Amino acid sequence: MPDEENPAPRIDSFAALRYKDFRSYIGMRFFFTFAYQMQTVVLGFYIYQLTHSKVAIAFIGLSEAIPAVGIALYGGYIADKYEKRKMLLIIFAGVLLSSLVMFVTTLTNIAAQLHTNGILAILYAMIACNGLARAFYGPATFTIYAQSIPKELYPNGSTWSSSSWQVASILGPLTGGAIYAFAGHIIPGLTGITATFGLTLLFMLVSLVLVYMLREYPPVFIPKENIWISLKEGLNFVFTNKIMFYAMSLDLFSVFFGGVVALLPVFALDILKVGAEGLGIMRMASSLGAALTMLVMIRFSPMNKPWRNLLIAVAGFGISIIGFGLSNIFYVSLLFLFLQGAFDSVSVIIRGTIMQLLTPDHMRGRVSAVNSMFIGSSNEIGDFESGIAAKFLGTIPAVIFGGTMTLMIVSITWLKTKKLTPLSLNQIQQPGVSK
Repeated sequence: MPDEENPAPRIDSFAALRYKDFRSYIGMRFFFTFAYQMQTVVLGFYIYQLTHSKVAIAFIGLSEAIPAVGIALYGGYIADKYEKRKMLLIIFAGVLLSSLVMFVTTLTNIAAQLHTNGILAILYAMIACNGLARAFYGPATFTIYAQSIPKELYPNGSTWSSSSWQVASILGPLTGGAIYAFAGHIIPGLTGITATFGLTLLFMLVSLVLVYMLREYPPVFIPKENIWISLKEGLNFVFTNKIMFYAMSLDLFSVFFGGVVALLPVFALDILKVGAEGLGIMRMASSLGAALTMLVMIRFSPMNKPWRNLLIAVAGFGISIIGFGLSNIFYVSLLFLFLQGAFDSVSVIIRGTIMQLLTPDHMRGRVSAVNSMFIGSSNEIGDFESGIAAKFLGTIPAVIFGGTMTLMIVSITWLKTKKLTPLSLNQIQQPGVSK
């Protein structure tokens, strides 16, 4: 027990926030995520209302995933090589422009002049541009996060970073769904899609200003070798690191099969019949579960036995997906979405901390790019899988199938990594353990 001569060390839950650049990073990420989540939820609802096609929803994810995965490694190479603040300014300006194009395309007078296929083509093209931007966004922000706070604060910083993302993911869909549903009642003649895109543009502009407030982050790594050799070095680092490889694989396949986000418009309109506002609440429920869990994890870290806790969290995620698929009561569905977000947040914190601690500074961009290929685009690819599965299996069987596959993947991973489950974070960091 602690005594007066040897008091217990004080836990500073706000340690990472005491660094100015980290606060700017958190603010930038919050406003950008808020805007992007609003845009995502209304795009899915708008396209499903326009087409009543599950395949059309599936192509939202595919349109973003193809460019994001296709040039992810090159994005990591560029992020290692160039100044990060300038990169983010260009990226955010590009995303802002694509949102402006979607805003104009969905205006009532403009949309009335276009065929449905024309509207879809423009929206998919702009979503693809966002996927292109994401290939560079992930590696750049990964490096900025790592250099904005001391290494010993990574677990605390990861919790705050993930929490800001989750809070924005709560408020974004909720706000987007509410505005989409009620804008016309508040201001006659104003459509929900127009009002939502207008607010999206405003918050994206705020995030762009916050990027401008960051200090410059010059490259740590100046490659002299051929680009392909440099990229191969990043791939080899990940694939020879057992913990990192299995953590990425676990997330990739669990989200690929277990993601239900793409099908929420179908549940909102056809199964639970709760409309746009209900869709916003469903999208919020998952993020609310994640955010509240992350707030708890600021004080009670899951890093005592990270690998064991990661497997438990992903298993809980799969069970929650199955429960959601079986439910036909709105509030019960919200409960399972809440639990899904709670379990997912635990895995996000553990995986993010492990990646930051095991990645050397000169390889952060390239390792983040590999991570982006595994994890960053798994949501969108999972959305495509969910839409196609729902087309052929039916919506509810597709969700249950996804949750079942997630549990199977956790079981296989546990069998492959039994020796890692009792280890502490310090033991995992020891040389040779992760190999």
